[in-house]
Amino acid sequence: MNINPAAVNAAPKKSGTTMSQMQNVERQLREMILGLEIGPGERLTERWIESRFGASRTPVRAALLRLETEGLIGRDGRGWTVAPINLAELGQLAVYREAVEVAAVRLAAALEDRSGVEVIAAMLDSCDADTPRGEWHRVGMDFHIELARLSGNEFLLRGVRDAMTRLSRARWLEVRDEKALGRAWAEHHAVLAAVREGDADKAARLLSAHIAGSRDRLVTSLHDDRRGLRARGFAVVAA
Repeated sequence: MNINPAAVNAAPKKSGTTMSQMQNVERQLREMILGLEIGPGERLTERWIESRFGASRTPVRAALLRLETEGLIGRDGRGWTVAPINLAELGQLAVYREAVEVAAVRLAAALEDRSGVEVIAAMLDSCDADTPRGEWHRVGMDFHIELARLSGNEFLLRGVRDAMTRLSRARWLEVRDEKALGRAWAEHHAVLAAVREGDADKAARLLSAHIAGSRDRLVTSLHDDRRGLRARGFAVVAA
């Protein structure tokens, strides 16, 4: 049987292009959704996505399916809708976060070498009055992820990263509050100080209080501002 070398080389290239398109669409759509460029409750069509990102239908559908598994979008008839911000889900996430993050911080505080704390502290200190809100948002998310990374437990790290991704849109709305930001940063530093001292019980207690307080402030803020958010086209639901 004669094999055409050009045909052999073409197949992987096509597959690679499809994969590349899927990853590009997935990445950019995720950034737009998490950054609220596409608001909660907004409708999406495959045709618009194909045109917007210059991708074909197959990689677009693959990207949408991946974002659906993250809870960022859902099916709406033949189209798709960006998931609303769900106040009940925020409460459930806080319970989940406390379980995994407290377990992680206890492991981190028990380490013999806790020098990784200083890297996280420097990351927090990099934010000042001139730092854009987007950077405050990113660093606040990374604090929790990097603290979990110190534990050395990959499963806890994945759990924290997933939870923070799901919280990202709501936290974007929270960073508008100067007082809330200042309080969060003070609490972050207090947790790090306890880990630095190797005091696992204190670190766990402070982190639990931080997660609960953050949940309460965020849910209250979103609940009180639901009318304003709806006026901006953002869908916020209570359950």
